[in-house]
Amino acid sequence: MIDGLVHLITSLTGWVAILMPALILWVIFYYKTREEIKKYETMVEIAKNLDDPSDIEDLLENFKENKKPIDYRRTGVITIFVGFGLYLFGLINIPILKGVGLLVICVGFGSLVAGYIYPNNTEEIDKAVEKFEKK
Repeated sequence: MIDGLVHLITSLTGWVAILMPALILWVIFYYKTREEIKKYETMVEIAKNLDDPSDIEDLLENFKENKKPIDYRRTGVITIFVGFGLYLFGLINIPILKGVGLLVICVGFGSLVAGYIYPNNTEEIDKAVEKFEKK
């Protein structure tokens, strides 16, 4: 009886471990979709109660998500320090983390260099174009 129960528990543990990433992704997408639906339902309800069309346009502008460009320099610095922390933790406890920390530091430096190579705001892009046109 106990052997069968142990076998059942080990089998279920394996299945749960295999299916857990799919469950996590499903939960994330479910709640993200639900949030979007509620946002649009709220927008429709507010728009029904507004009389002035310009107010509706203002409402739509407020609900738009303004996506900012990725600042690779900031991301690179953060990644470098995360890698440094992993490296220090590897010095103290787990030696394999030294290699992981160095890898993360290298990724951070790559991101930092990419931030200087690929400018992300309009002023930097304008300056880069002007420098290129002068040559």
